[in-house]
Amino acid sequence: MSDFDDAVIIALGSNLPGPMGWPGAQLEAALKRLRAEGFRLLARSSWWRSAAWPNPANPDYLNGLAIVETPLGPRETLDVLLRIEAGFGRRRGLANDPRTLDLDLIAHGRTVMETPDLVLPHPRAAERLFVMGPLAQVAPGWTHPVLGLSAQALADRATIGLDATPT
Repeated sequence: MSDFDDAVIIALGSNLPGPMGWPGAQLEAALKRLRAEGFRLLARSSWWRSAAWPNPANPDYLNGLAIVETPLGPRETLDVLLRIEAGFGRRRGLANDPRTLDLDLIAHGRTVMETPDLVLPHPRAAERLFVMGPLAQVAPGWTHPVLGLSAQALADRATIGLDATPT
């Protein structure tokens, strides 16, 4: 078990400029917005750069991860993340399209759930180095609630975004 197994894990990503400027500025501003929304930041990764996936012709992504505390439940947490994305100019279109800001709820403590609009833990995060790498950077011992593997083990086994590196 890790100190962060009961925390809320949020992945942040951007590959388009938005109201706060270039993607790195968007991500820093999103962290500030999370705090303004009442999330208490426990840890954060550095920003990781990777080619856009699945279409590397799109601009490179910056991704990172925040571990936070919130009194909100999973659905309410997701609602806040979607509202923040919209405030940063996020337009939902095709899956994996370029975006000004992407906030993914990776885990909400040890919650395991599947509804039409929310699956926890995030169903594809364990495959993605641009998620598991940043998580392993700040909480290598975090344990996936379903797979039972640590963040470090998942980063080592990732199959998507293998070019992701900290900036």
